[in-house]
Amino acid sequence: MVSRVEHPAAGYRKIFETVEELNEPIPAKITGRIPSWLGGSLLRMGPGLFQIGDEPFHHLFDGQALIHKFDLKDGQVTYYRKFIKTDTYVRAMTENRVVITEFGTAAYPDPCKNIFSRFFTYFKGMEVTDNCLVNLYPIGEDFYAVTETNYITKVDPDSLETLEKVDLCKYLSVNGLTAHPHVDEDGTVYNIGNCFGKNLSLAYNIIKIPPAQEGEFSNPLEKSEVVVQLPSSERLKPSYIHSFGMTKNYFVFVEPPVKINLLKFLSAWSFRGATYMDCFEPNETMGTWFHLATKDPANYLSNHKFRTSAFNVFHHINTYEEEEGFIVVDVCTWKGHDFVYNYLYLANLREDWEEVKKAAMRAPQPEVRRYVLPLDIHREEQGKNLVSLPYTTATAVLRTDGTIWLEPEVLFSGPRQAFEFPQINYSLCSGRKYSFTYGLGLNHFIPDRIVKLNVQTKETLVWQEEECYPSEPLFVSRPGATEEDDGVLLSIVVKPGAERPGFLLVLDAKKLTVLARAAVDTIIPVTLHGLYKP
Repeated sequence: MVSRVEHPAAGYRKIFETVEELNEPIPAKITGRIPSWLGGSLLRMGPGLFQIGDEPFHHLFDGQALIHKFDLKDGQVTYYRKFIKTDTYVRAMTENRVVITEFGTAAYPDPCKNIFSRFFTYFKGMEVTDNCLVNLYPIGEDFYAVTETNYITKVDPDSLETLEKVDLCKYLSVNGLTAHPHVDEDGTVYNIGNCFGKNLSLAYNIIKIPPAQEGEFSNPLEKSEVVVQLPSSERLKPSYIHSFGMTKNYFVFVEPPVKINLLKFLSAWSFRGATYMDCFEPNETMGTWFHLATKDPANYLSNHKFRTSAFNVFHHINTYEEEEGFIVVDVCTWKGHDFVYNYLYLANLREDWEEVKKAAMRAPQPEVRRYVLPLDIHREEQGKNLVSLPYTTATAVLRTDGTIWLEPEVLFSGPRQAFEFPQINYSLCSGRKYSFTYGLGLNHFIPDRIVKLNVQTKETLVWQEEECYPSEPLFVSRPGATEEDDGVLLSIVVKPGAERPGFLLVLDAKKLTVLARAAVDTIIPVTLHGLYKP
């Protein structure tokens, strides 16, 4: 899977450039053959506006939210995109400047105000952004564009119109939720977020949003609830959370050593000039903790204290139970406590290729890892490996202090080559034993290939073409399929300099061979996550 492709022309810069929204869908030119059963919409979220007036955004996660849609219908394909009309976007466009602080870009007072107004504005505090550029997921019958704050935005998946801003704090005791929920077969949504409680107490709340009830017009959010609370390893410093694991009977939360300094965070609300990135710091001694909770009834298993060496984690691949009494956790990791987001400033990503490679050499090393959590802990087996699964080399050893030290099995590792943005056949395999995951290959942080990884054999298949920059591949199962990888992968690819530089790529998920492309005559900026709506 290791990429040998170089990018001296630095064509990847084009995916970090501002684009305009479209007034109407534009037709795509199709080459190859799109499967007749594939009809629906690929919806993707990402940044599309990287500068407002004379003020640039600095971080990959700062650009204003742009929703994309490739529609597949009757053998035809169209492409459409619109900016989400969040409060952040509307105010910024009105004032022609950055108005609300983003992940790595600070908002400053209006320079046109007099000195006294500007002084008081500095002490007004930092407003929380609703720039929902990260992902899109359903709640009940509705679709919401999301980031990681307490604000989510209801959108129309057909017209791409912005419908409603929703404050999750009105329904739940959370200060924000991840952009990666889990959804049960009945439509129940589970997610996790930080909770800053009384007396600066910190916790992680796992929440549940029930599915829409047939014949009812009530909002499922009104019936949402916190189902279990997990403790923070540090009282004033919660860890940064991006995703979590869930099986049929358990929740798994990996607490990494990337911490949010709460005192810095609160002071940022009082003094302008600070960003969210300024509030992150590493804990160089804690390593990484695994927390386990039962799902029904929900209960935190405080006696199961799993520990391992330090790593960043943003995306869980899959988590499942084995009948022998183990939970298998597959994750995309980055070694060490240095925060990977430090390397995702746009100035770094837009550098010449040799400079991009030099920066990546300083960053944490990526690895796909498998951890195994034993459920049955025997005190008399201190110092022995508690994992007896025959197909993995992952270990779990009970120590004298009552903690269980985990060592992983490495499923993939390549120098400065990441397997990230993982996807699986979710409806068939989520929370179950599986064989395949599909991901975006990052070559020194630049996306330049699509990868299929067999987690049982560690074999890989790769799609890659010169000067092509794909996005997260979404798996769509063929109707009636019985095999795990019987379906297609959908990815938005950019090929700068081509007559039609943006295209929807349709790959056979078994062999990663090209079935079709649907190309449009416009550049498409980087997208992060999304979904396929049949």
